[in-house]
Amino acid sequence: MKFFEKLTLLCIALIVMGSTLSPQSAFGITLQEEEELSREFIKVVLTHYEIIDDPLIVNYVNEVGNKIISALPPQPFSYHFYVIKEDVYNAFAIPAGHIFINSGLFEAMDSEEELAGILSHEIAHVVCRHISQKIERARTINMATLAGMAAGVLLGVAGGAAVANAITLGSVAAGQSMTLAYSREDERQADQIGLHIERKAGYNGKGLLDVLKKIRSKRWFDSNQIPTYLQTHPGAEERMAYIDTWLEKHKKTAAPMDPYNFERAHTRLVAVYGDKSTALTQFKAAVKKNPGNPLAHYGYGLVLERKGDYKAAVEQLKAALGKRAFDPYILKDLGLIYFNDGQYEQAFRILEGAAGIISNDPEILFYLGRTQIELGHLMDAAVTFEALIAKKYNYPRAFYFLSETYGKLGKLDDAHYNLGIYYEKKGDVKNAAFHLKKALEHMDDPNKRAVIENMLKDIKGKQIEKAKANK
Repeated sequence: MKFFEKLTLLCIALIVMGSTLSPQSAFGITLQEEEELSREFIKVVLTHYEIIDDPLIVNYVNEVGNKIISALPPQPFSYHFYVIKEDVYNAFAIPAGHIFINSGLFEAMDSEEELAGILSHEIAHVVCRHISQKIERARTINMATLAGMAAGVLLGVAGGAAVANAITLGSVAAGQSMTLAYSREDERQADQIGLHIERKAGYNGKGLLDVLKKIRSKRWFDSNQIPTYLQTHPGAEERMAYIDTWLEKHKKTAAPMDPYNFERAHTRLVAVYGDKSTALTQFKAAVKKNPGNPLAHYGYGLVLERKGDYKAAVEQLKAALGKRAFDPYILKDLGLIYFNDGQYEQAFRILEGAAGIISNDPEILFYLGRTQIELGHLMDAAVTFEALIAKKYNYPRAFYFLSETYGKLGKLDDAHYNLGIYYEKKGDVKNAAFHLKKALEHMDDPNKRAVIENMLKDIKGKQIEKAKANK
């Protein structure tokens, strides 16, 4: 009941502040059902879209999102923020605190204020439990189908078509799918609450209005392709009028914000995940126009790396570091270029320096370990990969290369053990079972033996369930 009590108190507080949030918002599916729905939804998204798993970009978006979350009362779940590699302008939230933004919409932004505006609005949808309330009315449908329905609505026309091809909806589900769409009332509530928490987090609130104007401009520029965001979030004109009036009524000068972190993440997004030809032209011109800007050199170097011109890429990243010394992300990318070019001594020196500055980037440790393998520093490589795994990042490849390292060191027990874990994480239970059984033949460590035996029991159980399902 604590969850519902907290949400109810929040709703009351918002009503007192002038929000039209209805007390009905306090009711919907249970927290456990929200968690189950979110897992099924994420499966659908991963099937049809690529999630950008880039530490610089992901860490930055999560930092902004968590800054906004800090302005809320205690929440019953942890919020997670994702960037989908998709040019279509869209952002959406699903139950249990999972917020998605498309790379195309992020790329169109010019400031952290705009990102904060969109994230605050989506966080408000979660707080109000807008999707949860609607799903309450469709309890007769299983969670996997509900997740498919929600994905079809929130991902818009393009996403909905892809999902529909993969999920067969019954007549009842098909008839109810559109009831999951946001209403104009939902949007009004999310704007009201989003603006409030955004201001409380230290932003001025104007960012959402600015980004909505950009989305609307794209609609008029190409009337044949209405941005998905406008389809999933109705009433854009009304929303902009309301936000403009609200900002005029609640004038506030926010403290100056250092734009560097936004610009760095934005630069990497455009350079690495945007159109290569467009990015090359953009950053080449940026370097010529403003040679003193480290991020212009950074972006240009990343695009040159995509083209395979490692020598020119190194020069650009060195120029960036000359103007922004010890930026760990620029250091990391310089190290990766050296690694990909086979210059392992230089890669080791740079990556070791980056690892000493930043501790939450798994790629730095991963490529440092791989560089140590190439240099023949096998014991050091084992220590590096073990450190990466100890941080509990979802990084299966670390187990693969740790296995390779132990194999070269002649430690067959740990080699098979880690290779078994790698295959288990990849969903290849046959190879996982083979290597885990091999590890048992050599393993003396009682703790690892217990882990292996439990994993083999789980694998056997999954194989039995699969066999029953196929009958």
